Amino acid sequence: MDYELIIVRYGEIGVKSPKVRRRFENKLISNIKNKLDCKIEINQGRIFLYPENYKDAEAALSKVIGIVSYSPAVSTETDFDSIEETLNNYVDNLILEGLFDKTKSFAVRGRRVGTHDFTSQEMAGFCGSVIVKKTGAPVNLSKPDFEFFVEVRENKTYIFHEKLNGIGGLPVGTQGKVIALVSGGIDSPVAAFMMMKRGCEVIVLHFNNYPYTGGSNEKVLKIIEKLGEYSPSKLKYYEAKYGDYLKSCIEDAPVRLTCVLCKTGMYRIAEELAKYEDALAIIDGSSLGQVASQTLPNLLATRYVTKMPVLSPLIGLDKIEIENIGKKVGTFDISILPAPGCTAVPKYPETNADLDKFLEVLDEINFEEEIKKVISSIK
Repeated sequence: MDYELIIVRYGEIGVKSPKVRRRFENKLISNIKNKLDCKIEINQGRIFLYPENYKDAEAALSKVIGIVSYSPAVSTETDFDSIEETLNNYVDNLILEGLFDKTKSFAVRGRRVGTHDFTSQEMAGFCGSVIVKKTGAPVNLSKPDFEFFVEVRENKTYIFHEKLNGIGGLPVGTQGKVIALVSGGIDSPVAAFMMMKRGCEVIVLHFNNYPYTGGSNEKVLKIIEKLGEYSPSKLKYYEAKYGDYLKSCIEDAPVRLTCVLCKTGMYRIAEELAKYEDALAIIDGSSLGQVASQTLPNLLATRYVTKMPVLSPLIGLDKIEIENIGKKVGTFDISILPAPGCTAVPKYPETNADLDKFLEVLDEINFEEEIKKVISSIK
């Protein structure tokens, strides 16, 4: 099929106020341009792309957050003779490619924007008659085997047969920066992606727990590379050396509190990095009750000393739901690659931390001084 353009649609951007809508539209177009080098136009809630390679363009658009759907299309002038000629050629190409024949029932879905001397239904009926005349295929408006779409916009008419699903959401960069705590596990990459889908620019922070883990960051780098496919620009990535801090927690505090102290330190360090990066929140992969540090009492304790908002987009999801998102995004297969577990985790971790006693422990281990040491190791 020799397409002329791709029609791109967005969703909730369209319900914003005119000023905000224009800003979001411009950001979405900018993000598309970072993925595709092509001419782009916008007109009345539609973005029109004119790429040189349509397969490459479709692959790129499938990873642009903010796009709800897109359709490779052909265009013609809005007059019945031109539409009939273009539609006949379009059907010929579908038949040659084995996508449509006279044995398949079909429907034409019409849409019209502007002032015309015909209705959307009348245009759909005309196009249906053209296809019947050419192929003899039966019409079935309720459950067709094949759908044609004819979209009339003022003096231009667009014909297509596919509506390819996009990711949806808000364009990355419209909601400010966040610091995402990303490990090599399943949950945290999914949390980072979900905040990207809500328009956040994600900056990745990873804690290297060596010698309590293997120390290699290869798995994390693969996860960041995968997440980067959904970002209009290369993701910024920071790594902090965390082993010495964990050592002080194990040696100088009740062993049951190791996981609570670990997560508390991560939030505080992320908060300082957020200030440096002008980020507005911290993101993590917490799912309520999933592990010891994610019970309600422990969530209260671990976040108590951090003033910046800590957002947990997975908080109400179970493991299966999280895994399904990870599979769809492409991070799951990387997350389940073999890797040594953290040996700092105690046999019986605390699940119900007493806040007052926990704050006393922070004083005993010189928490803020230990955090400063970790911050100096960030690269």
